[in-house]
Amino acid sequence: MTTRTTQTAHTAPPPQSARPAIKALPEPPDLPPPLPEPAVEEIRLETVLGALSDPLRLRIVRKLLLESERFDHTCGWFGLDRPKSSLTHHFKALREAGITRQRQYGLERRSHVRVADLDARFPGLLELVADWTPAER
Repeated sequence: MTTRTTQTAHTAPPPQSARPAIKALPEPPDLPPPLPEPAVEEIRLETVLGALSDPLRLRIVRKLLLESERFDHTCGWFGLDRPKSSLTHHFKALREAGITRQRQYGLERRSHVRVADLDARFPGLLELVADWTPAER
């Protein structure tokens, strides 16, 4: 019985295009306290991945990471054509998973991604979200 060996040429992977830059804006002074959220050490990967498994929530996080114009944003900034009750549900899911931090400013809530906390718990995760390309609608 003869054994056959095959040799494969190992080549370097094709170069990646430049990665999108994640915007981590500095926290302004005198912010209202955050709404209830998990502490950094309580953020669980399966919960984060579950929250990000919804394409709308993935779009929200990606937009916050790449297009933020201010430290935090209201749900109206996203330009999503969804009922307010639906958006409230999605933003709550992101906050309860530990992905975003929300603060109440009078009658509105504003959100931003917990970049430092997520990078500490799951290095590289936010880069994957930023690299994601949404499906064409």
